[in-house]
Amino acid sequence: MAPHVESYRMYPQRFVGMFGLAILTAVGGLAHPWFGPIADVASTEFRFSLNAINWLGIAVSIAFLPSAILVPHVCKRFGIRITCCAGSCLLVLSGWIRYSGTIKSLSPAAAYALIVIGQILAGAAAPLFQVLGPRYSENWFDLKGRTTATMIFSIASPVGGAIAGLVSPRGSSATASILILAIIYTVAAPFALLVGDAPPTPPTYAASRENPTFSSFVRALRGREPKGRPTYMSIRERFDFAILTLNYGVISGVVTAFTILSSQNLKPYGYSGSTAGLLSATLLISGLVCALGVAPLFDRVLTRHLALTTKIFIPILGAIWLGLIWAVKPGDTGALFAMVAIIGACSIPLVPVAIELTAEITRNASGGTAVLVFAANAMTVVCVLVEGALRAGPNANPPNNTHRAIIFQGVLVMSLVPTIFGLKGKQARREMDERKNAEVEQAIALQSPTP
Repeated sequence: MAPHVESYRMYPQRFVGMFGLAILTAVGGLAHPWFGPIADVASTEFRFSLNAINWLGIAVSIAFLPSAILVPHVCKRFGIRITCCAGSCLLVLSGWIRYSGTIKSLSPAAAYALIVIGQILAGAAAPLFQVLGPRYSENWFDLKGRTTATMIFSIASPVGGAIAGLVSPRGSSATASILILAIIYTVAAPFALLVGDAPPTPPTYAASRENPTFSSFVRALRGREPKGRPTYMSIRERFDFAILTLNYGVISGVVTAFTILSSQNLKPYGYSGSTAGLLSATLLISGLVCALGVAPLFDRVLTRHLALTTKIFIPILGAIWLGLIWAVKPGDTGALFAMVAIIGACSIPLVPVAIELTAEITRNASGGTAVLVFAANAMTVVCVLVEGALRAGPNANPPNNTHRAIIFQGVLVMSLVPTIFGLKGKQARREMDERKNAEVEQAIALQSPTP
């Protein structure tokens, strides 16, 4: 009797689940930058200070941090679909609690408390979708589609940011804007039912393995994981993961802080809230176009060039962020749009590249992604707080300008450039899958009857 040969297969419903999870990830990304373009309007309407408005974005990041670390545990216990359903419920709850804070009879303190609670719930829900993306890609897609699927999930949250930048200032008031957000959450919630846990037959060898625990990932980072296990990480791999975490955290934190503070950065120089929102949307949309264009190349042509991509894009980002120090001035709209478009085109594609490289290095898609998004949101908190503290006073020229904060952004990103050249980024997971695929094909060929 011929020996059993493990086979791999893909199913059409993978695209249905991908669509549902991408929608939820995009909607989960709305809350973070939602108040950026309407900061001044919300400050006047609700009688909040600008620093209080900034904390609405920070609250999302703070809630994101513990939730991101818990997602791998929740997913392993309850599965991808139930985790998505839980996140959807949190989003709907957050939307209507936030809207209840707009009731006119409330005091400013009571209104602010309800809006902050809504932001915290939204922040706790967002990582339930973001961290699951790479695991869903691994469960449902083979080597020719896995990177593209991860790319789609990774850019979905920036899509939400772009939507927030465009839609948030379109409301007739801050109250109307918050109502729009609650309605979007409610409409998107049922998409969680489209997401499946795993197919009956896995698409690759990596997908056939049991989902590793977060604790095994922590042991691997500490050098305590036994060498024979799939999740074991060498010193070189741990060093690479540290480089990726640092670069991903800083780039994501600076970009998110820029979208949250867009109105405050630009209004002192004569730009409107709508222009600030359009600049944030330009950054994100240009990145989405670039990411969608290069994703198929990483799957089929540039299959082993993820690390090289980071070494090309991050020096460009350093130069452009440094250039913004001199570009943010009155009447320089064209240059600002051009520069933020380049920032978007270089930074947004780096998100899925870093996540996919992390899965390759760690062989633990959920655990590695959880740490990356934790770092990104921690850096967002740092950037927003530091940049808020660096804002000039009312007697400055121009009043309340953020020139020192923009200098901070440029220097911070430029300081990353030397570190990325220490990245090796060996794609160990892909090599293992390719080797197993070759073994299966060889076994099938040996079992086939000769003509």
